[in-house]
Amino acid sequence: MSRQLSQNPNPNPNDSYSIHLEIPPRFYLLSGGAMCVGTAIGLVRGSRAAGLRFLAENAHRPPTTVQGWYFYNKTKNYRMMLGGLRKAGTDAAKLGFTALAWVTFEEGLHQLGLNDLGEVGAGIGTAGIFAGVCK
Repeated sequence: MSRQLSQNPNPNPNDSYSIHLEIPPRFYLLSGGAMCVGTAIGLVRGSRAAGLRFLAENAHRPPTTVQGWYFYNKTKNYRMMLGGLRKAGTDAAKLGFTALAWVTFEEGLHQLGLNDLGEVGAGIGTAGIFAGVCK
């Protein structure tokens, strides 16, 4: 935190403070891109799984009328959208946090002066987190 001082040796206590926080762009660019990719993957996989689940749950009672088929497909489509959105949220969070962990390890090693070990250390650190979380 730096204080903007004037030439006056006794600064006014009501002077404004300015906080300068520098976040490397890789932190939000890489994790944001990973979240977008995770969203796309989750939408496709989640909607496909929800559609197959709906078909399996309702295979024993197919509709017999035109109106019945209309509501059957309409319900199936809504279930597919909901399943896709749920899976998109979880996949986006998982992939975004993984990318954030990777960049954090890599930038940390670069700040320590270990530029040659940045990518290898980030891979080992991210794998260590996965090993701890997934047992």
